[in-house]
Amino acid sequence: MMVPNFDRRPTQQSHSRAVNWRGRSGRFYALAIDSLQDFALKNSALSIIARGNLILWVGSASDVVNDSMSRARFRLALDCADRAFHLAAPGDEVQRMTMVWDLEGAEPVSGVAAA
Repeated sequence: MMVPNFDRRPTQQSHSRAVNWRGRSGRFYALAIDSLQDFALKNSALSIIARGNLILWVGSASDVVNDSMSRARFRLALDCADRAFHLAAPGDEVQRMTMVWDLEGAEPVSGVAAA
C-alpha cells in the first residue's frame, strides 16, 4: 500500500513532461507527470491519480485531511493507480471545485503538444 508523502521534501523546480487531457467541459489541461513511486500531495496543486485513461481521484492534501469521502476515494485510487499527475490549483475555491469536477471526467488527448 502506498502512503502519501505530504510535502516532506523541499519543493523541487523540475521541468517535468506534461500531457494534455480534455475535461468534461472541453477545456484542455496540461498535466505534469508525477512518478507514482514518489507521489506526494502538494498543498498548492491539484493531484490527479489515474489508471490508464480513467481518472480515479482529483484533489489536494486538504481534501484528504478534511473530507472523509475524498480520503476514502483517495485510498482506493492509490491501490489500483498506474499513473499520477499534478497541476496548479486556482486560488478561488469555486474555481478549484469546478476544475476537480471537470478533471474527474477528463480523457487524454493525442496529437496535441503539451506546453
